[in-house]
Amino acid sequence: MRTHSEGMKRPTAPTAPTDAAAPTSARGPLGAGSRPTACILCSINCGLEVTTGGSDGRHIVKVRGDDAHPISQGYACEKPRRLDHYQNGADRLRSPMRRRADGSYEAVSWQTAISEVAARLLAVKARHGGASILYYGGGGQGNHLGGTYTDALLKHLGVMYRSNALAQEKTGEFWVQGKMFGTGCHGDFEHAEVAVFIGKNPWQSHGFARARAVLKEIERDPKRALVVIDPRRSETAAMADFHLAIRPGTDAWCLAAMAAVVVQEGLVDRRFVEAHTDGFAQVERALRAVDVPTMARVCGVEESLLRAATRRIATAKSAAVLEDLGMQMNLHSTLGSYLQRLVWVLSGHYGRPGTQQAYVPFLSLAKASKGETSSGARSGPRVERRTPVTGSKIIVGLVPCAVIPDEILTDHPDRFRAMIIDSGNPAHSLPDSQQMRAAIRALEFSVVVDVAMTETARVADYVLPAASQYEKAEATFFTLEAPRNAFHVRHPLFEPLPGTLEEGEIHARLLEAMGAMPERAMRVLGAALRLGRMPFTLAFGALQAKDRRLRDLAPVVLYRVLGPTLPAGLRQASSVWGLSLLHVLGNPASAARAGFTGPLPVAANALFDAILGSPSGVVFAVGEPGDSFAAITHPGHRIQLHLPELLPQLEVLAHTVPPRDPEFPLVLAAGERRTDTSNTAVRDASWAVKGRYGTLRMHPDDAEALGLADGAWARLETRRGAAEVEVELTDTMPRGSVSLPNGQGLDTVDADGRRVRRGVAPNELTDHRARDPIAGTPHHKYVPARVVPRHTA
Repeated sequence: MRTHSEGMKRPTAPTAPTDAAAPTSARGPLGAGSRPTACILCSINCGLEVTTGGSDGRHIVKVRGDDAHPISQGYACEKPRRLDHYQNGADRLRSPMRRRADGSYEAVSWQTAISEVAARLLAVKARHGGASILYYGGGGQGNHLGGTYTDALLKHLGVMYRSNALAQEKTGEFWVQGKMFGTGCHGDFEHAEVAVFIGKNPWQSHGFARARAVLKEIERDPKRALVVIDPRRSETAAMADFHLAIRPGTDAWCLAAMAAVVVQEGLVDRRFVEAHTDGFAQVERALRAVDVPTMARVCGVEESLLRAATRRIATAKSAAVLEDLGMQMNLHSTLGSYLQRLVWVLSGHYGRPGTQQAYVPFLSLAKASKGETSSGARSGPRVERRTPVTGSKIIVGLVPCAVIPDEILTDHPDRFRAMIIDSGNPAHSLPDSQQMRAAIRALEFSVVVDVAMTETARVADYVLPAASQYEKAEATFFTLEAPRNAFHVRHPLFEPLPGTLEEGEIHARLLEAMGAMPERAMRVLGAALRLGRMPFTLAFGALQAKDRRLRDLAPVVLYRVLGPTLPAGLRQASSVWGLSLLHVLGNPASAARAGFTGPLPVAANALFDAILGSPSGVVFAVGEPGDSFAAITHPGHRIQLHLPELLPQLEVLAHTVPPRDPEFPLVLAAGERRTDTSNTAVRDASWAVKGRYGTLRMHPDDAEALGLADGAWARLETRRGAAEVEVELTDTMPRGSVSLPNGQGLDTVDADGRRVRRGVAPNELTDHRARDPIAGTPHHKYVPARVVPRHTA
């Protein structure tokens, strides 16, 4: 495996006098050696075994899959080889940075930064209220523990509005899932007879454990089948038994036809529908009226192929389905999320091995986004929340990303006046980067917590440098497996870079500067902890029941009181103790089946100790047959088929086609997953020394019409921007469309401190106004564009 540690220089960001020494519990015998950890480049977070070393002991020099990881079981793709370029990126920060009046930045001490940031946030709250502060972030693909500490700060400030990248991808799906099931579920592809992927290329973007290995197993087994709905012949589509190569933007038309075939051809599993669903009569009536041949013509798929694929899904003993950004960032995306669920629910593919199954999350991201941490049931009626300026629907507690500029760039009295941006880069990753940058600069105050001087950091008022994900205890809450689910707290590989702090320390210091900490309760808890973990647990429960402030600030209280007693390097895992209590409280049966039995304090502490003592991860929940149906929160645990907000949209599809702009005749998919992409955590692209990087992919026929050859340079234009691109010709692209990779076009620096940009920043070309009418998710995969030939470079 190739490594990139030779000759790399230490970051050259400016430093300042600092009182930022890491807490003593974070110091340990770190450096060269081989240790378990996890990948942070996609949501699956495969377990890794890495060798660290290099001239200063701070480099990741070898990477392989961790055989001991309970979910990934030794699997890893090639992308983790790039992780040293995250850990040792040249634009990593070593000091808090404060924006000067002229737009430049100066390094300041942590004492200055904490006092000024705390004062500025309190001033905004005093003038406009906590609802005027928008929180964006909560961690990257594997950086979620920091978000647990931010939650305490937000509650103290009275922050009511939050957002993160999920709100430009998944909220339409979340909304449908909540309306139909009231619980999350995920496909069991390992055991599925038929695997279905919609706008998804798991060969590159994964989405489930051991993705490439499972795909190969399905491809080799003649009794199993792979169905892919995707305009492009991706790596996964090339393996498929049924590739429905739809026209861009027509996912909903294709899925409407498939759902109609299930009903019209008598493929409905009526026993399942009668036993487990409500609303079938309305759905059946609507689907019988769908003109399948017309829908097939619109989406550009042969009707016979569409029907054959649907029959294979509906008649299989088991089918698992996964949708992704190809549909979720496209026309009628929320409707598509609904229609694909009708296909597999009507076919009875729920609650059994090889189908969709409800999972037990260690922490519900939906509840976390809403600022909720309780595992108990919500009392009282649910009230639909909307944003204060545009009135956009807030789903799972998240403001739609695409409306954020419109919630700021206005004279509305309830506009957002400040932002706290935590491990996120909205100036690069959200639609219409120009508008997003203008919005951040229009705020009265903005602060970024991140490891590097990102595009967003370069327009913020303050930047607070965090320790990297491999310099502190970290974890992800993308725990989506069933029936066995695992949680992995990664132990640090290195000491924190001098001048940086882990997020738990940053937010604890901010709250202390605000005078928010419940000192008396902390003294009582400290005295109880000296008697042992069980007295501490009982004291914490008793105090929390009486003191709302302790409940709101629990994560940072745990960080200060429990954290110093934890093993070296694991202080940031303090909040996991509270989450262990909540998990066992809310899921005692699945926790007991995983081995965590006894009274709540005993079982929760045993789980917490197992998590800290298992550097490759631990199984925290084990399900059993019937759990998926019990998890449905609607009356009688019944799936709701009839969604009145969406079902009438079938009639809209019957009389429309995707719009085309004659001035911009091509359709740009802005953000394709490729071998040369991962996510923007790896800002340093110097790892890419082989193959092509950041090209605009185009069908040869389209290129010929424009007089373009492979490798030619051209100008890509949309109504929002333009970019110079190298053209790559490939017949895997459908005619009339082009694609750019995701996560590129970052403004970073090389080892010599020179500014470098490789590839194109896709969101310089996208429009925040082009978005789904329900969820507000942007149409990144359907951007009208044109290509203007240039001279060959």
